Amino acid sequence: MTLEPDPGALEDHDDLGEPASDPASDPVPDEERVRTGEERVDSVVAAIEQLRDRPVDEHVAAFEQAHDELRRALDDVPPQDPA
Repeated sequence: MTLEPDPGALEDHDDLGEPASDPASDPVPDEERVRTGEERVDSVVAAIEQLRDRPVDEHVAAFEQAHDELRRALDDVPPQDPA
């Protein structure tokens, strides 16, 4: 006789025994969103936040694009005066 594993036994549960919510399916509340005040950077961050809704195989390309866009934004920043 073989015992089949109980799929429910492997679920995450909160402290009250309720199944834990999947953090990947929860939208990011506005108060937890990262915002820098720099429009170009904020748009990159927003694009990364939307990855939770995309298949994992699309993540690498999105991170590479984000890196390129952030690099361009940094390259456009004028040097600060060392006053």
